[in-house]
Amino acid sequence: MKIISKLSVITALCLCTSISHAQSDPLKEKQKINPYYSHTDTKPVSIPNEKWKKILSAGEYQIAREAATERAYTGAYWNNHKQGTYYCSCCGNLLFTSDTKFDSGTGWPSFYKSASDNSLKEKQDPDGMRTEVECKRCSAHLGHVFDDGPKPTGLRYCMNSAVLDFVKK
Repeated sequence: MKIISKLSVITALCLCTSISHAQSDPLKEKQKINPYYSHTDTKPVSIPNEKWKKILSAGEYQIAREAATERAYTGAYWNNHKQGTYYCSCCGNLLFTSDTKFDSGTGWPSFYKSASDNSLKEKQDPDGMRTEVECKRCSAHLGHVFDDGPKPTGLRYCMNSAVLDFVKK
């Protein structure tokens, strides 16, 4: 009986080890599904929405391509306090770092500054009331920017978690 128990434990350990070695890099896995996803390529991505619909999840597509908004306090990153970097979930473009993330009390991840000049582009919403924020590389709708944020910029980039990828530092 003891031999069977020991063999069971050894088998379980071997199985866990082989599974952990079989798991690959999450970036490479994402690139298998989405050939436009890269953390280093800065060339603009311009493909039709029909193609995006085949690549993105339904939630990503609704927000990124149809400018939908996730419900407050439901996204993966609104309460994320880990150190790391936020990328566009559609194309992998660098968007924000955790150093500029703050608790806005809105239920969406909020940042006071983008990661670089190549991160974001802004345009007036069709209603003329807000400023929409898009990924500069693939034009994915990310959220909106408001002028009620903290110093030093006074800006609040209010983003949808579903169109962000977070890589822990």
